[in-house]
Amino acid sequence: MPKNSLNVSLKGADDIFSTEESRQEQQREQVQQIPIGELFPFKNHPFKVLDDESMQRTVESVEQYGVLSPLIARPRPEGGYEIISGHRRQYAAKLAGLDTLPVIVRQMSDDAAVILMVDSNLQREHILPSERAFAYKMKLDAIKNQGARSDLTSTQVAQKLSVEKVGDDAGVSKDTIRRFIRLTNLVPELLDMVDEKKISFNPAVELSYLDESQQRAFLEAMDGTQNAPSVSQAQQLKKMAQCGEFTYEKAFDILGQEKKSEQDTVTIKNDILRKYFPRSYTPRQMEEKIIQLLDAWQKKQQRSNER
Repeated sequence: MPKNSLNVSLKGADDIFSTEESRQEQQREQVQQIPIGELFPFKNHPFKVLDDESMQRTVESVEQYGVLSPLIARPRPEGGYEIISGHRRQYAAKLAGLDTLPVIVRQMSDDAAVILMVDSNLQREHILPSERAFAYKMKLDAIKNQGARSDLTSTQVAQKLSVEKVGDDAGVSKDTIRRFIRLTNLVPELLDMVDEKKISFNPAVELSYLDESQQRAFLEAMDGTQNAPSVSQAQQLKKMAQCGEFTYEKAFDILGQEKKSEQDTVTIKNDILRKYFPRSYTPRQMEEKIIQLLDAWQKKQQRSNER
């Protein structure tokens, strides 16, 4: 083979590999140092950034080691970058006096950005009910938008599949997703009470069926009686609202009623029980098995006490 021919062949191969490497390099995400003043919160971000003990620990870590995990952001049409993941890190960096932050910049659609923002924040250890409520709703809406198809025969089918997807990703049932999303219908004052554990989750879901004026009348009745609603009381209020019979006076009377002792009731969520039983088990079969196990445990305790 002529020498010149060999050189041309090798040069051509080098060019091919070089082009492929450069192509991959262009596609690979790069961590950039972005001025902290150019980073803006995600629009309608549902997760709260609080000045609590956890934040103080984060600030101390940032002061000592810097921000070790890059934020994820996307360019804003008006300039700067919208944070998708890393709001707490940015806030901690501000408190620690940092000028720049490591950021991965991605071009993302609105729906893709919402899904990533929600998924990255739902991994946190402590999440308030209101945060879950709006996060699940935002993700559900984004998935619906992504999957919007003119050839779908039923929008109800598409919505059901979307709810199941949100539930599967979060590791909870679709009914749990729906019940959390109901909380987004509460007025801010009531939703704050749910976050502060002044009103329990299940009564709050029932109260979400009251309209805004009814919810505000309920708040006045709750303040007047200094009582939080039980599930049964909230269900009574919901039924009155649906029948057009809700009034402040009736809400006050219901909240003033003596409650059945809820301390004598033990409730175990179905999601928890399902972890210990085959999927084929009915609720009745699970109850029988639990009673059987408790009987065996009680006999064991009695034998132990007799020794």
